[in-house]
Amino acid sequence: MNPENEIDKTEALEPVETAAANVAEARGGVDGRRRPKWLLPLIAVVCAVVLVVAGVVGWNMYRGAKLAEAKEACATAADGVRNNANEYNALLNGDAADAAAVKAEQVKDSKTVESLGKELKASAPEYEGCVAENAQGLDAATVKLGEQADWYKAHEKSLSKAVKAVTESKDSKRLDDAKANLKAKLDEASKLLTDSDGKVQDNATRETLTNAIDAANKLKDANDATKIDKAHKTLEDAINGVNASVQAKTDADAQAAAAAAAGIGGSRARPPPAPPPAAAAQAQAQSTYSGGSSYSGNTYRRTGTGGSNAYRGTTSGGSGSNSGSGSTGGSASTTRPNLNGGHGIGTCVDGCASLPPIQH
Repeated sequence: MNPENEIDKTEALEPVETAAANVAEARGGVDGRRRPKWLLPLIAVVCAVVLVVAGVVGWNMYRGAKLAEAKEACATAADGVRNNANEYNALLNGDAADAAAVKAEQVKDSKTVESLGKELKASAPEYEGCVAENAQGLDAATVKLGEQADWYKAHEKSLSKAVKAVTESKDSKRLDDAKANLKAKLDEASKLLTDSDGKVQDNATRETLTNAIDAANKLKDANDATKIDKAHKTLEDAINGVNASVQAKTDADAQAAAAAAAGIGGSRARPPPAPPPAAAAQAQAQSTYSGGSSYSGNTYRRTGTGGSNAYRGTTSGGSGSNSGSGSTGGSASTTRPNLNGGHGIGTCVDGCASLPPIQH
């Protein structure tokens, strides 16, 4: 026989382990030794502890993750509130504050001012932040912060709309007023241009006014209040220039008239030229005298004390009195000067031209 075949048979005949043998091994081993009774409960307890510890660790890990997640969400919500609040406050303290200073009479529609006033009275929510220590509290804070962010966003939008309405209404009224003012100034300028023809000292001022009127007419229907106001100012300056030129000419004409009047009056008030010294002395000698006159026959005499004015004269006719009655050629009557002392002392008022010639 083959020895190898005999070994294989021997291995094939080895006994097969039974369930009873396994139980016996668990109790004490196949070798017959018994294990302690507390071993299995201990193993169970250890397994339970391990399971509990694993559960606790797992729960803590889960709770930590949820807490970190809640904190992150709350921080994001807080950032959103801060950003929206900053935008709202910037508008509130900037353009809204400027629009709030606008009065109802400064806008075309006063309702825009009322709407803005209502928006400015809105109360902003109180920011609390992420102060909770657990995920549940943080989640609640996140929800509240989200609502606050929405409030700021909505009110920033409505406030911006109200500010825009006030600004546009103000600009609209300004444009209407600018057009009305320019129209009135154009009417004034056109009238002045007509009335000042030939009445200005410098005609260049009227040319400047004409150019200003032409430029203003091109802008009277424009929609740019700034340009219209500028045209109004240019037109007003031109009007002032013409008025000043008119006044300058009026003053110059008045001065010329006054100077002419003063020249005519001066010529009328000038005294006549004085006579030569010799003529003045003769007039003085003839004009002042005293004494008497006598007339008899054909001879009359006159003596004076104010000068040597003694003279004689002859005439034909009879005797006469100081009335000068007598006859010439026997029949004609003549008028003789009053030489019978009726003159007395006096002063000639006509240069003594009425006295008869003196006979030397």
